[in-house]
Amino acid sequence: MLHIKSKKITLPLFFFVISALLSPALGQAASETGSIAASKAADQKAALAKKAADREKAAEEKKAAEAQQDIPHEPTESTGYWHNIER
Repeated sequence: MLHIKSKKITLPLFFFVISALLSPALGQAASETGSIAASKAADQKAALAKKAADREKAAEEKKAAEAQQDIPHEPTESTGYWHNIER
């Protein structure tokens, strides 16, 4: 093995080796952080889509209720109206 006697070379070499060993771990941590952020963004997008669908459904139900109120109801036998009409 190479025997390094100079302290000037040893210290930079030590930092280089340590940084080379830690760089894959730092890169992996950064990618995990990115995937966490991406999953949070996907969850938020799904929640917004669900909320929009709920609003649309509520609007359709409101329109249907308003349309049903606008239609005049014909008398039925259950109201007793037909019993008073002469046939």
